[in-house]
Amino acid sequence: MADTAVHPAASSEPRGPKPRKKLSRNNIIIYGTLLVVAFYYLLPLYVMVVTSLKGMPEIRLGNIFSPPVEITFEPWVKAWSQACTGLNCDGLSRGFWNSIRITVPSVIVSIVIASVNGYALANWKFKGADAFFTILIFGAFIPYQVMLYPIVIMLREIGLYGTLWGLVIVHTIFGMPILTLLFRNYFTSLPEELFKAARVDGAGFWRIYFQIMLPMSLPIFVVAMILQVTGIWNDFLFGVVYTKPDLYPMTVQLNNIVNSVQGVKEYNVNMAATLLTGLVPLVIYFVSGKLFVRGIAAGAVKG
Repeated sequence: MADTAVHPAASSEPRGPKPRKKLSRNNIIIYGTLLVVAFYYLLPLYVMVVTSLKGMPEIRLGNIFSPPVEITFEPWVKAWSQACTGLNCDGLSRGFWNSIRITVPSVIVSIVIASVNGYALANWKFKGADAFFTILIFGAFIPYQVMLYPIVIMLREIGLYGTLWGLVIVHTIFGMPILTLLFRNYFTSLPEELFKAARVDGAGFWRIYFQIMLPMSLPIFVVAMILQVTGIWNDFLFGVVYTKPDLYPMTVQLNNIVNSVQGVKEYNVNMAATLLTGLVPLVIYFVSGKLFVRGIAAGAVKG
């Protein structure tokens, strides 16, 4: 039997050197723009970090961009537990725990209710669903300032004005419209055949929600969590209007520390307090950033 030689050209594997990516004009523009934007946003963060690690004698030298000659964490300790806001000198620690007590129930309650609303609007066509959805969308664009005084009266009448639970109710209500829209769009993007098959098998409203919809909805729940945590944690207006000094959230405490007119202006303490206040939403976003992008893209598929 004669040997059959395989010609090199007949091989399925590509041969020769790999093509090199050329540095085109478009790539230069894109990456150049990204670098400029990154520099624009990272420079203030860098200044805040290095300032918070300096002592006041070094800060008074005036070079805000230079790294600290001698690193000190005393400004962080003072910002957390010693900075004064009025008569209280317990720093941000009290405001931090107030923010936790406000954020956790507000996020959980608003997401649970909004997910059920979105599921019902997407899969169960009840009478008046379109009108209900229109009202929710309209509510998402009402300026908060318009509702401040009516909500003060409402909370006062039910005995919750000046309490943390009153602020939890406010955050839950104002977060409902946009979250319902996100959940409704996400559930609409899921295969309708799954819902129909479950209905044929005799599954009801809650069984379909818990056994079919929820297991496929992790990305949109992450989106809702990040949006709510960021919005509620960074809120200043509702916190200063609907609570009292002992229950102020962290952002209001930060404002009182930074704008204090008593004593010497301690810029390192102010920078440390600002970084501490923004740490929680930043950590949550960086940990779950990929799921956030997936969920927000899926939730925008259908209107």
